[in-house]
Amino acid sequence: MTQADIAMIGLAVMGQNLVMNMADHGFTVAVYNRTTAVVDSFVAGPAKGMRIIPTHSLEELVATLKRPRRVMMLVKAGQPVDAFIERLIPILEPGDIIIDGGNSNYEDTMRRTSAVEARGLLYIGAGVSGGEEGARHGPSIMPGGSPAAWPAVKPILQAIAAKAPEGDPNGVPCCDWVGENGAGHFVKMVHNGIEYGDMQIIAEAYHLLKEGLGLSNDEMSAIFARWNQGFLESYLIEITADILRYRDERGQAIVDLILDSAGQKGTGKWTVSAALEQSTPLTLVGEAVFARFLSALVDERAAAAASLPGPAASFDGDRAALLADLEQAVYAAKVASYAQGYMLMRSAAAAYGWRLNLGGIALMWRGGCIIRSAFLGKIKEAFDADPALDNLLLAPYFRDVLITADAGWRRVVAAAVQLGIPAPALSSALAFYDGYRRRRLPANLTQAQRDYFGAHTYERIDQPRGQFFHTNWTGHGGDVTARAYQA
Repeated sequence: MTQADIAMIGLAVMGQNLVMNMADHGFTVAVYNRTTAVVDSFVAGPAKGMRIIPTHSLEELVATLKRPRRVMMLVKAGQPVDAFIERLIPILEPGDIIIDGGNSNYEDTMRRTSAVEARGLLYIGAGVSGGEEGARHGPSIMPGGSPAAWPAVKPILQAIAAKAPEGDPNGVPCCDWVGENGAGHFVKMVHNGIEYGDMQIIAEAYHLLKEGLGLSNDEMSAIFARWNQGFLESYLIEITADILRYRDERGQAIVDLILDSAGQKGTGKWTVSAALEQSTPLTLVGEAVFARFLSALVDERAAAAASLPGPAASFDGDRAALLADLEQAVYAAKVASYAQGYMLMRSAAAAYGWRLNLGGIALMWRGGCIIRSAFLGKIKEAFDADPALDNLLLAPYFRDVLITADAGWRRVVAAAVQLGIPAPALSSALAFYDGYRRRRLPANLTQAQRDYFGAHTYERIDQPRGQFFHTNWTGHGGDVTARAYQA
């Protein structure tokens, strides 16, 4: 009897495409779906003739596998994952491996890793990015969990992953070990948060081009296509050009017919929540998430548009200069967003004891995933040059990018404000940059206020760090006293 190299539970589109990808690379895959008719139609249809073993129960699935058994799940995140784990544990043996390839919350993955390891098994939570196309032809894969499981799954996952440079079969796989327990799903979550930010930056540029400069879809498509030939080269810029030029059979631009209410599946909110937990200023992703919330208020915005006047959105300055400024501003905001994302990953690594390869993560995002871009190679180079780099903004290449973009970035944000066109991502990124580069911020006044109403104490610039003081701010006769507290 032929034995399978790996099993797949869940045959929705992503699961089917990953299975066919594995089979294309010479692996035999056993498949199972809760609705067993899906198994039969898949094997008789799109997977006909491939190295795929259909099964109709979990026991049958496990019986087909080589040891150590490798069982991958692509099912809905949350309770369904836990349910399958509980069903698999009694029929697997010590050393066997369960892999969750769905969009699970990293905290769930941390819990599941501990629970599965306690039963003698190994667990991997693997973030998979690239959508249906990526799953079929090469996704970005971010595995974390039980380190002992990695050697057994590495040949399969790296074989099916995208390669960088993109399209080069001999390139570096966009898949490598991320770290312990929930690290893989955490990095995938940050990827998704950055994706929210990238999309919001592009949407704001589109809004300025459309409403501020009054450009047609074809003109905007040409601009994005040109940007994709330069330092902004990326998948999202590329598809934006395609979207803007697309017409249906009646010649209508589909993008103009789409309701301006952006959906989301929750990973952006998870990223912002994690940033709050880690006390990290992930401001741009936060604004991108809030912008989607605001877009959902379709009826309220329609009512507000009829009663809240604003400036006429028409730019009467140097259009060519604004276009050049906007290209720089989009790049600078992107740099700031990725810097924030890397700050979050560094903070979480310290909190959870993960040994993240920050440069290697950028390489994993070079191909297959939604945020793939030439820009990521510069991040890899920055961490190769300085593995202890505190912040991407301080790397020579990115520092020079921000210095070059500075004046134009400010002109773009100013133009958006004057035109009444919202640009929360572009402007919050600039505010973060200005805050990060300031030697002194007005938080001294904030601390004084906190001490005044709540006796929360403060540190002083003329005393060593770690000594805390409280002032009697309502003392009579102007005689303000302070007392020192040891941390």
